Amino acid sequence: MGNKNKTISFRVNEDAFESLQDIAEERDISLSAVFRDYVDQLVEHDGQVAVVPESELESGPGSEKGDEDGELSFPPTVEVPKSFIREHERLELEADHLREQLDEYKSYVNELQDRLEDEQDEVLLLDDLDEDDESYQLR
Repeated sequence: MGNKNKTISFRVNEDAFESLQDIAEERDISLSAVFRDYVDQLVEHDGQVAVVPESELESGPGSEKGDEDGELSFPPTVEVPKSFIREHERLELEADHLREQLDEYKSYVNELQDRLEDEQDEVLLLDDLDEDDESYQLR
């Protein structure tokens, strides 16, 4: 099994079609090649592609800053404050700690259920649970 080409077809209005033909003529390639180039770029950049006229690209392709008019570049970038990152890391650590506690509580409940199954007719006293070798702490 090799890499097979697939055909994609869609409709555009007459003005868009003429614009696409102009682009193809300007680049001296076929209209199909225009679409193939666009699809290749789209796949290569994981869907982060914008078609912009070259006249609007004063800062050049791949620029991370916007132009002088204050417009954002593509793909957009966002600066995140360090305090936000620290808070995110703190919350991740807290979530990990809570998961560990949950696992401890689950194992404790499982042990109690196992004891209950073993001693179905007996009465379990909470004081008896405290006398066992294994101890559990609630935090």
